[in-house]
Amino acid sequence: MTDDDSGVAPPIVDRETWLREREVLLEREKAHTREGDAIAAARRRLPMTEVGPVALDGPDGPTPLAEIFDGRNQLVVYRHMFYVGEGFDRQCEGCTHNLWNIRDAWPYLNARGVSFAVFADGPYEEVAQYRDFMGYTHPWFSNHRVDDPAVGGGGILTCYLRRGDRVFLTYESTARGVEKLAILDLLDRTPYGRQEVWEDSPPGWPQGPTHSYLRTDEHGIAVGIGINGERPGRPTAQWTRPGATTI
Repeated sequence: MTDDDSGVAPPIVDRETWLREREVLLEREKAHTREGDAIAAARRRLPMTEVGPVALDGPDGPTPLAEIFDGRNQLVVYRHMFYVGEGFDRQCEGCTHNLWNIRDAWPYLNARGVSFAVFADGPYEEVAQYRDFMGYTHPWFSNHRVDDPAVGGGGILTCYLRRGDRVFLTYESTARGVEKLAILDLLDRTPYGRQEVWEDSPPGWPQGPTHSYLRTDEHGIAVGIGINGERPGRPTAQWTRPGATTI
């Protein structure tokens, strides 16, 4: 892109005309948002199917799927395509781009009781080298030798729910569905959603003060609601920053 003004561009109109056109588009955008909320509500009402016992290769060797939840009951997984034996510059461009968008997403997801991991369909030794090269902070595992279609393969975004040692598949998307990797988009795909009181969720679904928003006190000073009252003073996402303190 250059500062050359001879290229193609939208038509030029006065401010009033622009506002009218913008209002027409805004109605469509609002309808799109409302439909997205309705689809997310439908996801929270999907049934789930059990995933058989399976282990993935990780930094500590074979790791049962239930352990990858890291003590939480929800898990979002990006199943990364991987070209075995190829150099770093020959790996999947789409997967690389998608994960780069959320390299620090885990604290916000963790605050909602959701763990995040990457399953890559290559040998763990190669996968780990690629993770280190990219500087990703997410935990990575290899599903290279996993035959179960609910766990193996690449180019898929998957959500699971854990009940004790039992693991259930609750949602998965393919193709361009894996582009939806903003934090709130990820939560919209989990069985419990964003866990906010405005959401349309089934009775008994967790909703309430498990999230962290920035607010002000009676003096107008910014304070954080925190995670169940903990860590006041900052939104959850700021806790990825090195040296973060309560003030």
